[in-house]
Amino acid sequence: MSMTQRHSVAHGASTPGSTPAEAPDGNGSVAQAAQAVLAQSSGRGGGVQMLGIDKIYPGSDVKALDDFNLEIKPGEMVVLLGGSGCGKSTALRSLAGLEDIQRGRILVGGQDMTSVAANKRGMAMVFQAYSLFPHMSALQNVEFGLEIRGVGREERRRRAMGKLELVGLSDQAGKYTQQMSGGQQQRVALARALAIDPRVLLLDEPLSALDAKVRVQLRDEIRRIQLEAGTTTVFVTHDQEEALAIADRIGVMNHGRIEQIADPLTLYRRPATEYVATFIGLTNRLPGSSDGTQAEIFGHRVPLLPNSAKGAAVNVLVRPENITLHAVADTDAPGALGGEAQGAPARVSMVHFLGSLVRVDTVVDYSKTQVTVQMPAGELPASLGIGSPVTLEPRPVPALAV
Repeated sequence: MSMTQRHSVAHGASTPGSTPAEAPDGNGSVAQAAQAVLAQSSGRGGGVQMLGIDKIYPGSDVKALDDFNLEIKPGEMVVLLGGSGCGKSTALRSLAGLEDIQRGRILVGGQDMTSVAANKRGMAMVFQAYSLFPHMSALQNVEFGLEIRGVGREERRRRAMGKLELVGLSDQAGKYTQQMSGGQQQRVALARALAIDPRVLLLDEPLSALDAKVRVQLRDEIRRIQLEAGTTTVFVTHDQEEALAIADRIGVMNHGRIEQIADPLTLYRRPATEYVATFIGLTNRLPGSSDGTQAEIFGHRVPLLPNSAKGAAVNVLVRPENITLHAVADTDAPGALGGEAQGAPARVSMVHFLGSLVRVDTVVDYSKTQVTVQMPAGELPASLGIGSPVTLEPRPVPALAV
């Protein structure tokens, strides 16, 4: 990638559209920049394949990875997302060569790395703990990996300064790391990893030790840096908002396997399993009936996603933004909407203001089903408060019946 191309990609990645709230839109400059990186990186090698991986820790009879399969394109950022114990860090460490696997193959750029030592795989890893040398300056920390690889002093100084400039710390090169903030230290760790020009960059929950505001800033910086460097990257996190904000694709893990891997928009709008639907974002479980292609909820029919269950009594998983809420007066008949369509009568139990958005928790009168509705704050009825009567209707957006 030329310097001009890199700056163009980086500029695109830093424009609005990468925030978590906007991630499911699927549009914006970040997506365009990501496509450019993938196109420019396609001929460089560095794609990853993990094929049929089994990993069992000593003393356990449960597979930490169970027939685990993952394919990553050159230049792509894939996020492995899941709860504690799902196997996401084990997958990352197995790819890095830090864990022995019992079965399967690992290929990078078409080369079999299964039996290759960790220090020969051409990968770099950034951990949750920064693991910086406190007696060294930021520049010396970044130079370290180059020095042990035999790179001459002038060349390693030039490359290290280039990576510090990439992470926005060239003016801090002479500082000792303990003089830096947590966010700055993590940037130094990232610069050190990138300095060796790894074929694959591995990030193991690198932001979990930071406070919320710094996490948001640094995750966007990591994405900008990854796009500019064009490095194939695997990022592990348990934070779904983090994953939605930065990934080209997200692999949702459960019990040592990937339940679904897709771009953030597809994963959010078209979950393939109940686990994915409930793990990613907020989801209402609404009682209804299903014929496999359509479901009836609150007297309204909604289309269903593939793999939906059939039956007279199913739960339909509906996102909060896919339910409409109408305020009604206490004197109105239950469920009446000014003589128009009928909805499920409910009462407001809580209102959560989230800046530009508002979430309204309600309880359906006749079933006591709890339903959360999300809408732009400007659309919230002015008179709505706790105990207010409302009616609820599902939008005709595909949902999953289980």
